[in-house]
Amino acid sequence: MPEADLCVTRVPIFQGLTHDQQLHVAQFVRPQRVEKGEVVYGPGESMSRLLVVHSGQLKVSHMAANGQEQILRTVTHGDVVGERALLTGHRPTEFVVALDDSHMCVFDHGDLATLLRDYPDISQRMMRTLSDRLSSVERLLAAVTSNDVSARVAAYLLDLPGSMQGGVLAVRLPMPKREIAAYLGTTPETLSRRLAALSAASVIELHGRRDVTILDVDALERAATPR
Repeated sequence: MPEADLCVTRVPIFQGLTHDQQLHVAQFVRPQRVEKGEVVYGPGESMSRLLVVHSGQLKVSHMAANGQEQILRTVTHGDVVGERALLTGHRPTEFVVALDDSHMCVFDHGDLATLLRDYPDISQRMMRTLSDRLSSVERLLAAVTSNDVSARVAAYLLDLPGSMQGGVLAVRLPMPKREIAAYLGTTPETLSRRLAALSAASVIELHGRRDVTILDVDALERAATPR
């Protein structure tokens, strides 16, 4: 089961296991594919699965009372969704929609409970992952409450998954700029200006519509601190 094994090995909550243990975990995986625009699950649905993104991207959002979509986060390879239902037993309040054709590895909550019992390190890593996510949310909230749009943009870039290319960090914007702007509480024009300013300061480089190279992580960290 090469795909399932790959899915397990790339997920932070399973990376503390030995290869043989990961192979054992992979036996509980059920693959699922979704097409771009497909709703993975919505508010109130019975949720007894933990979803691990193997490839593609998902968008997690909430529908406000006025009907306006509020994007909570995007999920890409190695990330998980559905952990709140696992930990609390509550039904979801969010929409999860595929931004791209995506392949997921799905764990039934019952199977995962067995794995958590057999491998306590998984639960510790899951809590650490949730803690890291909360830290990212707190940093963005600090920028939002300060009305410092530049700090919001910098914090957002820092929290995107990336890879080292030629000694620098490369990230890719997961959504069109209009959706990112809405998520950050600003306009597409202002977002573009803030990105251009960071580029002019040699903090980042922009490549096309979506690709960004972070040239100076320390400077971006400073920019993410509200003034």
